[in-house]
Amino acid sequence: MLILAATIGPKALYLLFAWLLGAAIGCYLSERKGWGQKPGLASGLFLSLLGAAIWLIWPAREGSDWKIKGPWGDKRKRGAPAA
Repeated sequence: MLILAATIGPKALYLLFAWLLGAAIGCYLSERKGWGQKPGLASGLFLSLLGAAIWLIWPAREGSDWKIKGPWGDKRKRGAPAA
């Protein structure tokens, strides 16, 4: 008798991708806001996409890339002093 391994369903695969995407986005946002990668990674892993959404409303630290360069780009805002 041949026993086949169970296959993962598409819904479980989409949930896995959402979980990983939440961790990656949380990690990026927390690092960009000056808090480091570990808090964002932890919140993304524990809370999935909700953890990433929390980092969108979490305040940025002074001197962070979020305040100096903006949320997405790496060009400096006008009038910002060079570090």
